[in-house]
Amino acid sequence: MIIDILTLFPEMCEAVLSQSIIGRARSKNLVSINCHQIRDFAYDKHKRVDDTPYGGGKGMLMKAEPIYKCFEYICSLRKTRPLFIYMSPKGKTLNQEMVKSLSGFENIAVLCGHYEGVDQRLIDELIDTEISIGDYVLTGGEIPGLALVDSMVRLMPGVLSDNSCFEEESHFKKLLEYPQYTKPYKWKDREVPEVLLSGHHANIEKWKKEQSLLETKKLRPDILEKLKSTEK
Repeated sequence: MIIDILTLFPEMCEAVLSQSIIGRARSKNLVSINCHQIRDFAYDKHKRVDDTPYGGGKGMLMKAEPIYKCFEYICSLRKTRPLFIYMSPKGKTLNQEMVKSLSGFENIAVLCGHYEGVDQRLIDELIDTEISIGDYVLTGGEIPGLALVDSMVRLMPGVLSDNSCFEEESHFKKLLEYPQYTKPYKWKDREVPEVLLSGHHANIEKWKKEQSLLETKKLRPDILEKLKSTEK
């Protein structure tokens, strides 16, 4: 997979994407992630990428042309048109099903907006889908964009040691993940459930499924309600 990130803060993105599991995946060439400075494609001598919005209002709006030129450059590099995603609070809320679907694409470009957003004409002209990470607003699209990239890359073959590393996690199979424990056996008078020490694999698997259901019921009852409605 090749991922191109269009941003005003490529150094911020690189600082995150060069670390931990994603950084190792990049160093092993399991994924190609490239951060592009939108400002490099501004057409005036001051490299200005924003201006005041028509109709008034507070703040500045990102211009269409620098983003357009940046995406055009990416298309020329890839010899194809990537799926173009805009991280926006108006977009569809990101979930695991969406992540699984997106992780199957070979080329994806992610636009990280800033200020008051992006000229609507650019969105209408180029953007394939708008994605949000929740019903709140951040100062820029970099954090949401990084969350999207991380969630996709970790599903790719070879990035994690085994598919079970993500297949048993929360949301992958609709429910939340069961509770997990590590050493020591006893901490602040709290002990690890005995079933996990039994070595009886069938009982352990049964416990995990039961606990997964209980965790979902306790923490995210809305997920269970949604599952019930889809089964009707």
